[in-house]
Amino acid sequence: MNVPRSSAPVRPAAMRRDDPAPRAREASRANVSSPARNRVAGPIKQAATVTFAFAASVSFLLVNIVDPYSGATASSTYTPVDRFGGQAVQEYAVDGDIAAASVAAEGYLVEKKPEPEPEPAGAGWAPPAIVPDPGSAQAYAAGAVAARGWPSTEFDCLVALWNRESGWRVNAYNPSGAYGIPQALPGSKMATAGADWETNAATQIEWGLGYISGRYGTPCGAWAHSEANGWY
Repeated sequence: MNVPRSSAPVRPAAMRRDDPAPRAREASRANVSSPARNRVAGPIKQAATVTFAFAASVSFLLVNIVDPYSGATASSTYTPVDRFGGQAVQEYAVDGDIAAASVAAEGYLVEKKPEPEPEPAGAGWAPPAIVPDPGSAQAYAAGAVAARGWPSTEFDCLVALWNRESGWRVNAYNPSGAYGIPQALPGSKMATAGADWETNAATQIEWGLGYISGRYGTPCGAWAHSEANGWY
């Protein structure tokens, strides 16, 4: 019996499109290769992340530390840049012995207050025509020194000091304006001790001891300064 043959070729089962075997094999190969790729890609990603974080941190620090206008560029043609935009010098008033502080672009200037000029004696003023009594003046001064609790050695320093300044003469006058036993400059300062400062030795001595106490502590302190500088 003859059976007619079909003209269409017959595909093997492994070649059919609906055969699940090829897809299973492809999935198996994918599952096998993925862990290997992950093992390689993991360290690379980690290294890249660490590198980027480090670079970002360093960049942040450099931006905050380095002054682009500091003149640190190593170049023979470098020209300093005016960081203050041409603004004028700033001045500040301060207390104490400092008169003013000026701040410029690349420095500062501090000015000390000038020492006060001695006040000249009043026009036409002249020492009164009196007879001084140095002995009586020294006797009063000895009691005034003891009243302040100073020892007799302080009185000895006071005698030496005012011998040099005025010879203990109540009307001792210097053309600079200094006057009296303690040579107050100007003499009118002694008016704080009494209105009779021109003629009264006691008034002059009280003022002079107050001045010495406030500035030098004791007559011996004033004498040591006078020895070193020629004035007190």
